[in-house]
Amino acid sequence: MKAPDVASARSLLFVPGDRPERFDKAAGCGADGIVLDLEDAVEPARKCAARRHVADWLASGGTGLVRINGAETPWYTDDLAMVAEYGCPVMVPKAEPETLRSARLTAPVIALIETAAGVLAASAICAVRGVTRAAFGSIDLSTEIGIDAHDYDALSAARSAMVLASAAAGRPAPLDGVTVNVRDTDVVRKDAAAAARLGFGGKLCVHPNQVSVVNEMFSPTDDQIEWARAVVTAAGAGGAAVLDGRMLDRPVLERARKILSQVESVERQ
Repeated sequence: MKAPDVASARSLLFVPGDRPERFDKAAGCGADGIVLDLEDAVEPARKCAARRHVADWLASGGTGLVRINGAETPWYTDDLAMVAEYGCPVMVPKAEPETLRSARLTAPVIALIETAAGVLAASAICAVRGVTRAAFGSIDLSTEIGIDAHDYDALSAARSAMVLASAAAGRPAPLDGVTVNVRDTDVVRKDAAAAARLGFGGKLCVHPNQVSVVNEMFSPTDDQIEWARAVVTAAGAGGAAVLDGRMLDRPVLERARKILSQVESVERQ
């Protein structure tokens, strides 16, 4: 089973760590990766059992990221030991710079930014050595600051802060937070389109129904691919060029190359 490419994933699907009967189905639903969740999806009494189920899955050749419990919880140390043993990618909740540094994780890390302090420290979080990518915890943040989690515009400033922090640190475009509506794919499409416009590179999912829509919205369109190929061809070996009466300078060429790189990443998923 192919391990998820954390840096280029468009869709990551959460699956509760205490529901091992769902792991295989989740892994086969078309998501670029699954997140084996030991945190919010698992009640306290089942935390240890969930960790055992996830360890069994990884030991048997299953793959995925693991969202561990937070550093302030009694399960954190054992979660860290388990992910270190299997070397799987890790999602760290309520990410803060010092927590990420002290964890000393060697596998790819997704820093889940979901607090006001985390948003304000987004630049420092993204710059921590070992952080591969950031993700937005919109539900937790909206609860903390007292706004409606379904009001996308109300969190646009926080989202933009994450996009800018990721770019400044040289990290891939971040992953947007979940859409809790699991039945209406039009809502997911609307949220994903808004996130893509802001500069996100993918989205966290909570139901298999959301995966195909998210993959579509974060993949280059046919028109974009055609344009990018035309730009690269017109630019040739380098320097300024003109295509359809428009100047093609270095930033335009870089944008075209990024689109074609996205195509290659999608083909590898």
